Amino acid sequence: MESRTFRYVLAFMVFVLAGMAIRPYVEYRLFAATTPRPVDARGSLADYEKSSIELFEVVSPSVVHVVGRDATSELSLYAPDEGGIRTGTGFIWDPAGNVVTNDHVVDGTKMLAVRLASGEVIEATVVGLAPHYDLAVIRLASVGGLPRPIAVGSSADLKVGQAAFAIGNPFGLDHSLTSGIISSLKRRLPTTAGREIGNVIQTDAAINPGNSGGPLLDSAGRLIGVNTAIFSPSGSNAGIGFAIPVDVVNRIVPELIRNGRVPAPGIGIVAGSEAFATRLGVQGVLVLRTLPGSPAARAGLLGYNPSTRELGHVIVAANGQPTRRLADLAEQVEQVGVGKTIELVLMRGSSQTSRTVEVVDIEIRPTPSGLGAL
Repeated sequence: MESRTFRYVLAFMVFVLAGMAIRPYVEYRLFAATTPRPVDARGSLADYEKSSIELFEVVSPSVVHVVGRDATSELSLYAPDEGGIRTGTGFIWDPAGNVVTNDHVVDGTKMLAVRLASGEVIEATVVGLAPHYDLAVIRLASVGGLPRPIAVGSSADLKVGQAAFAIGNPFGLDHSLTSGIISSLKRRLPTTAGREIGNVIQTDAAINPGNSGGPLLDSAGRLIGVNTAIFSPSGSNAGIGFAIPVDVVNRIVPELIRNGRVPAPGIGIVAGSEAFATRLGVQGVLVLRTLPGSPAARAGLLGYNPSTRELGHVIVAANGQPTRRLADLAEQVEQVGVGKTIELVLMRGSSQTSRTVEVVDIEIRPTPSGLGAL
C-alpha cells in the first residue's frame, strides 16, 4: 500500500515538473504576437501638446539653415562641420528676403547659402552687421514663394517662468524644436567687439551649436529673442542658453537693412574688468585709458598711469543714474544717442567732479579678455 502511494506521489511530482518545464514554450505558442498588433485609440492630445504642434507648424517654415565659408573652404550644406565652414540658423524677417541671424555666424565669410524648410538652397549676401549686438542681416538672392515672415512679439513684458521655445539646426539637424522656460532676465553677455549686450534673456530650452541666430519664441509663436550663445563647459547644452531680446532686434535690424550698420555710441574709453575694480575696492567703471582724440580724452578723463601706478578716473554715475559696471554706462550712453552729450560723475581718490562728454559713433577694436570698451 505504501509503495503504491509512493509511486502516485512520484508520478504527480514528475507531472508537475514536466508542466513547469514546458510552460514557457506553451505560453510562447499561445500568446506570442506573431502578427501586427491592433492599434489602440489614443484619444485627444493634451492642450499643451496641441499648442506646441501648432507653434512648430506655423513658425518652422520661416526658420532657415545658414551656412557660410571662408576664402579657403568649399561651401557645402552636406558637410557643415568641415574646417572653415560656419553653420547656424536664421529666420525670414520680411517679404524682401531679408534673413536675421547672428553676426558670429556670417562675419568673415566669403560665400553664404541658405536652406529653406522646403529643402531649397538659395545663395545669400550680407546686408549689414552689428557686432556689438551679435546681429546680422543677410538677403536671399531669390524671394519667390518665400514663407511668411516670423511674427514679432515684445521682450519688455517677459516674466521668469513663462514658456520658451527654440527652433534651429543644432549640429546641423534641421528644424529641431526644443522647449523650456525663461530662466532669468536682464543678463549681460560680452561680445567679441569688446562690449556687452544688456537685458539678455536666459532660457533652459536646449540650445546647442547650430542654434545660433535662431528664434526664441513665446507660447503664442511670437519672436521674443534671437538665440546667440550657451554656457557649457562641454560645448553642448547645459540648460543655460542666452538670447538677444526682441526689442533690441526690432530696433537694430531695420537700421541694418537701411544702412548696413548701426552707430556704436561711445565716448572712447577702455575700462578695467569688474574683477580688477572689485579687488581695488572701486565702485564704478574704472577708466584704464582713453583713446587719443576721443570725447573722453577731450573732456579730460584720465586713465591708469603705469609710471606712477596711480589710478585714473572712476565713472560712478551717468545721465543721473549710478554706473556700477560698464553695462550700466553703456545703457545710458545708448539712451542719450550719438550727437548728444552725457553728464558723467567722476571719482579720483577722494575728490568728485562732473564732466560733460559728447557721445559719438565710435568703433573700438576688441580689447583683451576681461576688458571692455565704450
